[in-house]
Amino acid sequence: MQMNGATALVTGANRGLGRYFAAGLLSRGAKVYATARRPELVDLPGVEVQRLDITDPASVDRVAAIATDVDLLINNAAFSEGGNLVTGDLDAIRMTMDSNYYGTLAMIRAFAPVLARNGGGAILNVLSGVAWQTVDGNTSYAAAKSAQWGLTNGVRVELAGQGTLVAALVPGLIDTQTLRDFCRNAGIELSEDALIGPADLVRLALDGLEAGEIEIMDRIGAAAKATLSGPPTPFDLVSAAAGPA
Repeated sequence: MQMNGATALVTGANRGLGRYFAAGLLSRGAKVYATARRPELVDLPGVEVQRLDITDPASVDRVAAIATDVDLLINNAAFSEGGNLVTGDLDAIRMTMDSNYYGTLAMIRAFAPVLARNGGGAILNVLSGVAWQTVDGNTSYAAAKSAQWGLTNGVRVELAGQGTLVAALVPGLIDTQTLRDFCRNAGIELSEDALIGPADLVRLALDGLEAGEIEIMDRIGAAAKATLSGPPTPFDLVSAAAGPA
């Protein structure tokens, strides 16, 4: 799918990876709906800003009724701070699953007919390498991303008949201040080779969409996928942060 001339909708576009997606799409000649629960925080010139809470069905339906020209849906918004499954706050765990799984599903159900009317288009779901390797300290997020991976695979089969490309972006360690602060506080020394910058990740994702790829991974994401052929293993942040051997 070519980005030039496409009409994309990005969830969670007010900050972080979502903002980079919106900017990257604009630079490739796409029209962009930049959505967020707090739209006043979207500060990119050239985008069409819409308020959207992916966990609110009425909000999702409202945006789908407005953005009828969309042919690329980027499901980026997600709550990521659920903590561990056994000891974490149950409300936070539910919110993690609600946003990553049910929020993504709500967006796809609302926009699948829109994509069909516009020629099929594409959906990109932003996952994480912890979908394939859980991570102690946030096992609820890993479980939600695993569920989102299953959702992505299922939707790909269901929407193949209407010509919709359904792809997953599966990164490892994204270079954010949150990650750097966590590693510093945990005494983990980060290798620059282990990190992928948000702009580089977006470039990888958009190049992958243009090439028709269904799973788009950086080095650490690919390494996590490779573990599925053996016994389950947790994600080792220390080794990953140290970079390639």
